[in-house]
Amino acid sequence: MSARLYLDWNATTPLRPEARAAMIAAMDVVGNPSSVHAEGRGAKALVERARAQVARALGAEGADVVFTSGATEAAALGAAGRGLLCAEVEHEAVLAWCAPELPVDRSGQVTVTAPGHSAVQLANSETGVVQVLPEGLWLSDLTQAFGKIPFAFNWLGIEAGMVSAHKLGGPKGVGALVVRRGTDLAAQIRGGGQEMGRRAGTENVIGIAGFGAAAEAAARDLAAGVWDEIAEIRNILKFALEADADGVIFPGWETETENGTTTGANAARLPNTLCILTPGWKGETQVMRMDLAGFAVSAGSACSSGKVRASRVLRAMGFDEVQAGSAIRVSIGPGVARDDVLRFADVWGAAFRRHRERLA
Repeated sequence: MSARLYLDWNATTPLRPEARAAMIAAMDVVGNPSSVHAEGRGAKALVERARAQVARALGAEGADVVFTSGATEAAALGAAGRGLLCAEVEHEAVLAWCAPELPVDRSGQVTVTAPGHSAVQLANSETGVVQVLPEGLWLSDLTQAFGKIPFAFNWLGIEAGMVSAHKLGGPKGVGALVVRRGTDLAAQIRGGGQEMGRRAGTENVIGIAGFGAAAEAAARDLAAGVWDEIAEIRNILKFALEADADGVIFPGWETETENGTTTGANAARLPNTLCILTPGWKGETQVMRMDLAGFAVSAGSACSSGKVRASRVLRAMGFDEVQAGSAIRVSIGPGVARDDVLRFADVWGAAFRRHRERLA
């Protein structure tokens, strides 16, 4: 039996060795970062080193990096009480604080009319679609884009952006909100005044150290062209699936034009993500079959309190209820090879043919 293959990198990533090493070293640092003695200053130095590493990797030198428990908390810090608008394609962490009133087209692009009162993600976790962000946008979810595509916070023209360590090889349970220096934020967790008074509570020194090391390593990989190679492998998978399955749809790879034709092969998207929509073949069924066959993928539909729901991202893009419930997401990363995705394509293709035969 072949070894299991992890193809769910957009959900979480394997811990990078650089992050593991930084965290192990941080475990031996005794002090509280708020203490003024030598031990405290040692812990503070680790936090500030990681803050600088994350800022450099984000292209956010001169901005404030506020460490949080993850991107969900960062979204609350950036959005709470602001009455922001967003689209249904946003992550639940953003939707919890924003009114989903912005329109989305078939290609997954969001139309923004009031940037200063809106939140728009840079890249979508389900489809991989990369947005064109308007100047002056208040908040952007940078989580999926960070470390995978080149961008700089200082060039995006946004006021605030949220990131998470475990999406780029860092530990779970730590993230950050990066904001332009001097931006007014209302602390959601109050107490001791840590993180420039914006997020109280003793800092997670071990997790923060791992985040900084992971961000630095991710930036090196991006500069070295690692994700260009991953995009080629993703394309190999797409071509293999297209050749093996009639009627398969790849949301985000098509754009409606004025004359009614569709295009989008060169549209901006994450290099590692492929949403596979097979109308009538439930996404959760595909996920279970692939899991039993040794492949970890995600469904385009999400499970909440035991109730299966069609993907609201795909519904927002104009797909009907059946289509939106018939998608899976394959997301890959460094170390996933051409032969790996072709093995997945063979197994998925065989399952697809059996599904069609039962319907015949």
